[in-house]
Amino acid sequence: MAQGISGNLTAIAHYDVAVIGYGPTGAVLAKLLALCGLQVLVIERERGIYPLPRAVHFDDETMRVFQTIGIADALRQKIRLNPGMRFVDGNGSLLLDWPRPQETTYHGWNASYRFHQPDLEALLRQTVQTHPNITVKTDTELQWLGPNPDHVSLQCHAGDSGLTSRMTASYVVGCDGARSAVRQAMGVAMEDLGFRQSWLVVDVLLHREMPELGDHSVQFCDDQRPMTYCRSPQNRRRWEITMQAGETAAQMTDPDRVWQFLSRWITPKDAQIERSVVYTFESSLAETWRKDRLLLAGDAAHLTPPFMGQGMCSGIRDAANLAWKLALTLKGRGASGLLDSYGQERSPHMRAYIETAIKLGHLINSIDGDSGPARAGEPADKSPKMASIAPGLGGAAAACFGFAPGRHTGRLFGQPLLAGGRRMDDLCGYRPVMISRASLPAAGCASEPKSAVGPVFMDAQSEPALDAILSALQVNAVLVRPDRYILATAVSDAEITALAGLEFPSPLG
Repeated sequence: MAQGISGNLTAIAHYDVAVIGYGPTGAVLAKLLALCGLQVLVIERERGIYPLPRAVHFDDETMRVFQTIGIADALRQKIRLNPGMRFVDGNGSLLLDWPRPQETTYHGWNASYRFHQPDLEALLRQTVQTHPNITVKTDTELQWLGPNPDHVSLQCHAGDSGLTSRMTASYVVGCDGARSAVRQAMGVAMEDLGFRQSWLVVDVLLHREMPELGDHSVQFCDDQRPMTYCRSPQNRRRWEITMQAGETAAQMTDPDRVWQFLSRWITPKDAQIERSVVYTFESSLAETWRKDRLLLAGDAAHLTPPFMGQGMCSGIRDAANLAWKLALTLKGRGASGLLDSYGQERSPHMRAYIETAIKLGHLINSIDGDSGPARAGEPADKSPKMASIAPGLGGAAAACFGFAPGRHTGRLFGQPLLAGGRRMDDLCGYRPVMISRASLPAAGCASEPKSAVGPVFMDAQSEPALDAILSALQVNAVLVRPDRYILATAVSDAEITALAGLEFPSPLG
C-alpha cells in the first residue's frame, strides 16, 4: 500500500471495527457486528457489485447465518436446491452417486443450495447499508494501516471524489481476498498446502429449457481432461474444465475453443456465453489469523480448491466465529485470550476442509472406469458437511471462560422447529443460548429475546424438539455460543447450576 498522503484530508472518525472488503464475508461480518451494537466501517475498493458469477454453492450452516442476519426468506426465492453430485467416467458411466438430502437438516435448512452470487450480494448490501451502525465506503482504496497500542489508524483514498481520508478503529479485519492488503500489512505469510491447478470456468445463459442437462452437479472424471457441470438458478449453467500443460488462458478462453469443449452438451443455438475465464485453484492457509488489532477472514486467511463448494461457506463461518468475540472484547466482557481463540479454532478446522477438498480434487483427476471408489448405486460414505472434522473446535473459547471443555464442546448444535413452528434461532438471534431440563432464571427467557443481559434461556421440558436433542447428547443442559457451537454441557443438578452461573455474557448487551 502506498503510504503517501494526497488530496484534501477529511475529519478523523473512530469506529469499533473497520472491515476491509465488501464481499460476502465482509458484509456478513459487518452485519453481525452491528447487531452486537458496534459501530462498523466497511471499506471496498470497487464501486459496485461484481456482476458475474463466482461462488455457486452454499450449505445449510451458511443459510443459518443468513437467517441470523435477516436475509434467508428473501434469498430462498432466488436459489435452488442441489440434489447432489454424480461422478462419471469418460464414457459417461456412473462411478459414484453423492446425493444431498432434500429434507431439512439438523440446521433447519437444506443441505445444499445453488445460487447466483450477485443476487446474494445485493441482499447482503441492502441489509448492511440500511443498518444505522454501519458506514460503507465503496470505490475507496485502503492506502495505509498504522497499528497503535489502543487503536489502528487508517488512510483511504476515494476514487469518486479524489479525497483522502483518515480514520481510526479499535480493530481492523481484512476480508479483502487472496491478495489481502491487510495481510500484507500484518507481514503474515501463507502456508502452501500443495494444490495448484488452472481450470477454465465457463458460465452460459440458456436460450431454452434443457432438462437433458440435468439438475445434479456432475464430475466428468475423464483421465485426459476432467470437467465439472453445475446447475445454477434459472437459465444459468456452469462448466469447469481443466487446463493441460502448455495451454494458455488466451487459448482456453477463445470462443471457438470454448464451444469445442461444450459441444457434447450445447451449441451456440442453445445458449450464449456469459463469460469464460481461467482461474487457478490454490490451497493455502495464513500462518496466523491475528496480529494485535489486525485480523483476517475469508480468502485473506485461506484459499481452498472448489471441489467441496466450501470457499464462501468458510468465510461465513469465520464471520460468525469472530463477530461475537470482537463484541465481547470491545465491551470489556471478553475473557483473556478470547480473540486468540478465533484463529486457534478456525485454522485447524479450515485446514481439514482444504485437505479434504484436495483429496476430492485428486479423485476427480484420477478416476477411470476401472478404478472408481464406488460403483453405480453405492452411496458416498461421507458427507461434505464433515460435522466432526475438528473435534477440538471450541475448546479454546471454553477455556477462556474458565470452563473445562467437555466431550461435546465444539460440536454444532442444531436448529429444530419449536412449538408453534418457529425456528430456534429466530427466538435467539446472535446470542448465547442455554437449554435445560431444570428450572432456569426467567429474566432471559426465550419469550423475551430482546433482553441482552446474558444467554437466552430455553426450557427443554416444554419443547419436545430440544428435549430430544438433549437426549441424543445424553445431557440435561447445554450452553450454546452465538455461532451455534456448543460451549459446554451438564448432566447433574450441580453441573447445571454451575453452567447457569457461568459468566458468558451476550455480545448484544
